Amino acid sequence: MSKICVLGAGSWGTALAILLCNNGHDVTVWSIDPEEVRMLKENREQRDKLPGVMVPSTIEFTTDMETGLIDAELVVCAVPSPFVRSTMKNASAYIQAGTIVVDVAKGIEENTYKTMTEIIEEECPQAKTGILSGPSHAEEVGRKIPTTIVAGSHDKQVAERIQDIFMNDVFRVYTSPDVVGIEIGGSLKNVIALAAGMVDGLGFGDNTKAALMTRGITEIGRLVVAMGGHIETLAGLSGIGDLIVTCTSKHSRNRNAGYLMGQGKTYQQAMDEVKMVVEGVYSAKAALELARKHNVSMPIVEAVNQVLFNGADAREASMQLLLRDRTSESENLEWKA
Repeated sequence: MSKICVLGAGSWGTALAILLCNNGHDVTVWSIDPEEVRMLKENREQRDKLPGVMVPSTIEFTTDMETGLIDAELVVCAVPSPFVRSTMKNASAYIQAGTIVVDVAKGIEENTYKTMTEIIEEECPQAKTGILSGPSHAEEVGRKIPTTIVAGSHDKQVAERIQDIFMNDVFRVYTSPDVVGIEIGGSLKNVIALAAGMVDGLGFGDNTKAALMTRGITEIGRLVVAMGGHIETLAGLSGIGDLIVTCTSKHSRNRNAGYLMGQGKTYQQAMDEVKMVVEGVYSAKAALELARKHNVSMPIVEAVNQVLFNGADAREASMQLLLRDRTSESENLEWKA
């Protein structure tokens, strides 16, 4: 049994806390929101974000970060990506040297264009870092629906320790050393999912969405390789696997927000209606800046930015993608004649 602290009591943090508790670990969940902690203590249910999933009585909830983190052998960073830096800055004082910090947020920081593990390494240099990513909606993990995910770390022993702690008969965990590929794949699929939702909101069909997803993973692959990651990762769980579920599922906040934007709402109106942090909105600008920095073509990401921040019409942006100059599908394949 390990002592584990989950930072963040939203849907994903709560679902993972339940999973870890059921795996036999001693789990404490921290939240910055006293009302959220009170609700979880009294009702044993995350009624706002994970209704119908009961929380075991042995899971502790607290607003005191020190209480949650003291002597923790593993820390799960489950706050939304815009709050990872501030949370880990505050947590660092209570995290012991060698403690594993597992990021489960997906995003790229605005202004710095850093990934979540890079932020954790900056704010908690004494910790060992890892990441969990893949097609894994909290609504399904909380109900023990079979799920497969990947644990990434530069340190093989760290990845295997994460694998051991999280894996059970309905939650299968693979390992990978390609942290860059996992993080960029997990972050940018949210941007592509916004576009997929717009396609649905505009009333386009399956053909359109399939094309968007396929070209989307191609764009992500270009950036991953340019940043030192591996294209094989994008054929896996944190690439095409996560992209499929995020672009198509009723649980996807990014797809749902995109749908509302396709119907004419602004991104702020869409986020207000979804009632959860839509991480693709925060990653879109950073993704475009990374594409420019690495001289990578990402027309879908650029179109999403135009709709989000420059007032472009979603239908017109979609049509502009179709009207671009003709080209081949695979740039690296050679003709025999």
